[in-house]
Amino acid sequence: MKKLLTLTPREEALARIQAALPAGISGTEVLPLNEALDRVLAADVIAPHPLPQFARSTVDGYAVRAADTFGASESLPAYFHVVGELRMGRAPALRVGVGQAALIHTGGALPEGADAVVMVERTQDAGPQELEVLHAVAPGENVIPIGEDVKAGERVLPAGQRLRAQELGGLAALGFTRVTVARRPRIAILSTGDELVPPEATPGPNQVRDINSTTVSALVSRHGGIPLPRGIIPDDAEALFTAAAAALSAAEGLIITAGSSISIRDMTADVINRLGPPGVLVHGVPVRPGKPTILGVCGDKPVFGLPGNPVSALNTVRLFVAPVLWRMQGAAAPRAGFVRARLTENVPGTAGRESFVSVQLEESPEGLRALPIFGESNLIFTLVRGVGIVHVPLGVTGLAAGTEVDVELDGLV
Repeated sequence: MKKLLTLTPREEALARIQAALPAGISGTEVLPLNEALDRVLAADVIAPHPLPQFARSTVDGYAVRAADTFGASESLPAYFHVVGELRMGRAPALRVGVGQAALIHTGGALPEGADAVVMVERTQDAGPQELEVLHAVAPGENVIPIGEDVKAGERVLPAGQRLRAQELGGLAALGFTRVTVARRPRIAILSTGDELVPPEATPGPNQVRDINSTTVSALVSRHGGIPLPRGIIPDDAEALFTAAAAALSAAEGLIITAGSSISIRDMTADVINRLGPPGVLVHGVPVRPGKPTILGVCGDKPVFGLPGNPVSALNTVRLFVAPVLWRMQGAAAPRAGFVRARLTENVPGTAGRESFVSVQLEESPEGLRALPIFGESNLIFTLVRGVGIVHVPLGVTGLAAGTEVDVELDGLV
């Protein structure tokens, strides 16, 4: 009799593998900023100086003493003597005294004596070097003070921060040209099955091209890992163990696709247990697609047994592999983006399982509509045609047409 899977709830399954892995990151490297996009900081970044480093104007106008403008209006302007122009990129070479103003440009440094800037639109010429101010300004108005953005000694970025374009810009503003980041974990990938041939081959009778090596490698890269595809292994327990042991020794983690269910030919769980303790932690999760997923740890390395059907494999990467990869880099997984849309068709639930359904989105006068794309988990183009994922929670019998739902955009991010 076949052994039945014992299903572990999704959140518990992920927590179980996370808890069995070592805390912290396995190593660091130093990169130039232009190579650090989406990498994870390995150490806090402390500001060596304030930003901005000088008080600067936010508008084109005139630097003045705010007190000299009090009471100014269009009907009763205040009069100033213009003492010069402040040049960009140079230290101010003049001082503003009582009743004096200096022409200043956006981003320019405020001169000594001035504490505000009057917008040029609120002024008019009153003769050579003379100026009428038609509007009062408060101290600090139209000025960014020293340290408004960042103070010297402030922790501006914590370890574990994923570096987006804006973080790289902030580092550049503080003079950093190189940054210490977590090393990308190398993840070996094995596909199994006598029926598989490489994508470049022409399939024979009862053969199919290997999709998972390509798609799983792509998602490993997207989530910060370095994929190491190790080819196709036949349905032979010893061949799989030999290949898996060699692959795991050359990497920080291992993914095996197919061979994770309960048929007589499925031996992935046994192989994972042979690779080292503690071995298999989870065999089966109540999700559709992806029920026969295996999560394990061998030594201090994560090992995943993914279903062979490509849609199931990708959903499992999204739910389990991606969070583990980010944890190995010392970061939390990035949050997915969502939009609200109304279902155009009924979406059935699955008894005892959560379901994840690919959807297309279209605009309508009433707002976004979500068009479910139904298909079996071996049909890769059900995902190709979709732009997001709708989640049917555990215990929900289905979602009715017209229901407003959250759509996880590009649900495999």
